[in-house]
Amino acid sequence: MQKKSVRYLVQAALIAALYAALTLALQPISFSATGQVRVSEALTVLPFFTPAAVPGLFVGCLLANLIGGYGILDIVFGSLATLLAALAARKLRRWPFLVPLPSVLFNAAIVGPMLSYVTGFPMLPTVGYVGLGQLAACYVLGLPLLYLLRRYDKILFRMDP
Repeated sequence: MQKKSVRYLVQAALIAALYAALTLALQPISFSATGQVRVSEALTVLPFFTPAAVPGLFVGCLLANLIGGYGILDIVFGSLATLLAALAARKLRRWPFLVPLPSVLFNAAIVGPMLSYVTGFPMLPTVGYVGLGQLAACYVLGLPLLYLLRRYDKILFRMDP
């Protein structure tokens, strides 16, 4: 295996572990239909720096949802929302301020209705709660993280051997 692929795999694994650990450590606020703020969603800015963040975020979300989520629907749709958001964030690298936006939109549009279905709470407020929680995690925490990491991205995320 080449050094570049090992580095990619290690980065993805570290991001997955960090996402899952943060989500599960903060479980009371990570899994709620009426005020969910997944602090780990701040990490959805990492595709700005490395393509390894895309599978890393997906696997981390999948693991967190397997252990502490709302069952099979959360495992499938919650993880799908994170994967789609990570792919879109990667495409928005030219506009750093927009990088957190896909996570807000995909989670509100996918996780919100799923949580409404699973919990029986009204859909519109649930979508709103998820969207607001994502705004907090992705813009209040994630965007400053992106700007902070930009200072060190050559060291932290380089992919050359």
